[in-house]
Amino acid sequence: MTPSVPKIGFDRFIPLEWAAAALRVRADFGTLDDLDTLLDDAGLGAAARKKTRTVLNRLWLEPRPELSGFAEKGVEIFKADPSTPIAALTWGMAIATYPFFGKVAELVGRLSALQGDCSSAELHRRMSETYGEREGTRRMTNMVIQSQASWGATERVENGKRLVRKDPIVVTNDQAVAWLIEAALRYAGKAVPIPTLSSLTVLYPFVLDQPIAYLASKSPNLEVRSEGGGSQFVGLRSWQ
Repeated sequence: MTPSVPKIGFDRFIPLEWAAAALRVRADFGTLDDLDTLLDDAGLGAAARKKTRTVLNRLWLEPRPELSGFAEKGVEIFKADPSTPIAALTWGMAIATYPFFGKVAELVGRLSALQGDCSSAELHRRMSETYGEREGTRRMTNMVIQSQASWGATERVENGKRLVRKDPIVVTNDQAVAWLIEAALRYAGKAVPIPTLSSLTVLYPFVLDQPIAYLASKSPNLEVRSEGGGSQFVGLRSWQ
């Protein structure tokens, strides 16, 4: 039997302003007409518009049932503090909802960790190792790369051959920090050591400017646990 190939899901370029409009609709700060106007102005064809709305729905408007509570918490954070970076909130929803998006983020974060940039060719090669040598893998990886650039994470240089990290986005809201950690854990699917929380590659565009271990210990959705050798890990409470 041929092993199944992981699904891609995130298959459209989503500019930050579209994601922001969708979040504002969900938070009752905007209307669907506002979002539709943006999509109209982009001149999308019928098929492209439908696929774009599907991604925006999954991110904010109609999250999957298992992520509805998580999404609602993100909306509540935004409503209570509209200065919370929309890029950070949408990034959290993207990595929790779309493993493909998360894998691109993880690889860009890892490959650019030392020198602040990485090769697009190397990224494509690594993605093909997981998602297969198919046209969709390259094309959709580019969609994610473009989206992450629009969200302020990277800049594409040398005609897109290299990705350069932009200045990190500082997240100071303590609830947003805990929520982003939860998003990273949902992507990882496992508990992670406390010392690595501040440098998770899947969250590479952000500086979490709060005592992360303390916030994790106070979060109703996270738990700190000790494992062999006295090491401490953070995981989701539902994994007990």
